[in-house]
Amino acid sequence: MRTTPTTRRRILIAAATVVAAATMAGTASATPSQPVDTADSLRDRARAAAADSSVGAAALAANAETVKAATAAALAHADATGVGKNETLRVKDTLIDPEGKRHVRFIRAYQGVPVVGGDLVVHLDAKKNYLGVTRAIKHRVAVPSVAPKLTAPQAAAEAAKSVDGKAAKTELVVDARSTEPVLAYRVTVTGSGKAETGVSHSVVVDAGSGKVISSTPLSDGIISPRLKARLRSEGKEAKPRTGAKATPPAKAQSGTQFPAQASGTGASLFAGSIPLTTTQTAKDSFVLKDLSRGGGETRDAQSKELDSFAAGKAFTDADNRWGNGTATDNATAAVDAQFGITSTYDYYKATFGRNGIKNDGTGPRALVHFGDKVGNAFWSPECGCMLYGDGDGETFKQPLVALDVTGHELSHGVIEATADFQPTRVDARQNQFGEAGALNESLADIFGAGVEFRTNNGGNPPNYLLGEKLGLEQKFLRRMDKPSLDVLEGTVDYWDAGSYDREVHAGSGVSSHAFYLLAEGSGKKTIGGVEYDSPTYDGKAVTGIGREKAQQIFYRALTRYMVSTTDFHEARTATLQAAADIHGENSAECKAVDAAWAAVNVTAANTPKEGPAVKR
Repeated sequence: MRTTPTTRRRILIAAATVVAAATMAGTASATPSQPVDTADSLRDRARAAAADSSVGAAALAANAETVKAATAAALAHADATGVGKNETLRVKDTLIDPEGKRHVRFIRAYQGVPVVGGDLVVHLDAKKNYLGVTRAIKHRVAVPSVAPKLTAPQAAAEAAKSVDGKAAKTELVVDARSTEPVLAYRVTVTGSGKAETGVSHSVVVDAGSGKVISSTPLSDGIISPRLKARLRSEGKEAKPRTGAKATPPAKAQSGTQFPAQASGTGASLFAGSIPLTTTQTAKDSFVLKDLSRGGGETRDAQSKELDSFAAGKAFTDADNRWGNGTATDNATAAVDAQFGITSTYDYYKATFGRNGIKNDGTGPRALVHFGDKVGNAFWSPECGCMLYGDGDGETFKQPLVALDVTGHELSHGVIEATADFQPTRVDARQNQFGEAGALNESLADIFGAGVEFRTNNGGNPPNYLLGEKLGLEQKFLRRMDKPSLDVLEGTVDYWDAGSYDREVHAGSGVSSHAFYLLAEGSGKKTIGGVEYDSPTYDGKAVTGIGREKAQQIFYRALTRYMVSTTDFHEARTATLQAAADIHGENSAECKAVDAAWAAVNVTAANTPKEGPAVKR
């Protein structure tokens, strides 16, 4: 992947987003001989979608025109974009910056077959002229035939057997992640492995030989399999720092038309007594659902391994007072979860103009009390919701519902909806490796901390630590100022050649450290009562530009200039471009971005050269 803009322009303000055009633009053909959606048809779909959408028809129509221009540009600049004559493009996301610059994220198909690893972003200026492309693979996509030798049931059986689960969905794909693309089946397998490490996998099976090419967990828990194993082998027991136990007073409700928005209160495990926006369904009946935030809701999985949010049991209450501050009340964990998902929704909307995890106006959802003895918390793509276990009874004896855990995991949902970083490999114990996977963890940490800072809850004060409430002996799970203080995961401060195949949580320190340095600078300082001391690779001091600016730069880089294969050096390029968009090429902010990456040993000079062709 490389970002290759032909023009860079000075931009005045930070990014704001519009809803993706995928729902109204459908599949745009990149094959000259095939029919292409006309501007009129795209506008017609835009008008139809507007009837069911909170987004105005004008914005949807603008997206349609942008999609048409980006599709044409992808064809006209095929040498740069890599789009071949046998391929079609389908829109995943469309973003129009405040200053007019446009970005269309595509996934593609080869002769009608979806391509794995073929994502790209086409960049246009305010007049819809081509600026450049960010692409996940550099080679062309082609296979001798799209007629498989294996049947779908045969591939599903191989996939299910490989991870000891049940095949739920099978589709024919072209796997283009290697320089030698191959026809394959992508199989979603559920019920595989232990609930605390995630029970669903995406398994890719060669459609000719039946060989399993890759197996990737669809859920990535806050506690990695490697860390879980270490804590258990050492007999460690987490001692969480919980919040205030006072039960809040009830709130009087008014109005007789239901359902209606109501103001409730909750006693949480980690955040003390907190206000909750709930839904009143009758005179003395309330549901833990927030209509003001896209219907964000928390339900009870009742110790079952549910893969559907709808299968969860709604939390109801007669007086709109929720929880008692301890795990003895089933609703207490739900209070923390609801507080976390709504706080994360607020953070993304207020900070970036993002309207929900998928930017579609839908509020986040959560299932608490997931599974039996599950000491973890996940973002589940299959459920489209958060899953929280109650603890394994050994290392973790409380639900993992702390605010930054929720912010981190829901940020995985945002990442999935945008760049969708993929690990280089996954080992037999489900540990993930590689720089793109490390960026996934890092950006989830960065935005998870952002949720804490914006929420500024007295019971859960904000900081640059992740998981400080979980009760680990080292007092945090990870931290950004000096990531190597995380000895449990072996997190690193700086990039080196080993980053290519480093476990993703350990590798995440590179970009998290760069973000901290960009935001706060190097050296000793105390922020919010927490002492930090951030070193640099070359010993040179770095001056920060502030957390608000740093967040905008990293978010714009993620949503505009990163794709599934982005590595640390490409992330450096993406954040430099984002800083140039917002502040101008020669700005102090651009120079600070460059200095922050240099301070973690990511520079233009040490960018790895292209390696030998990858072969299966």
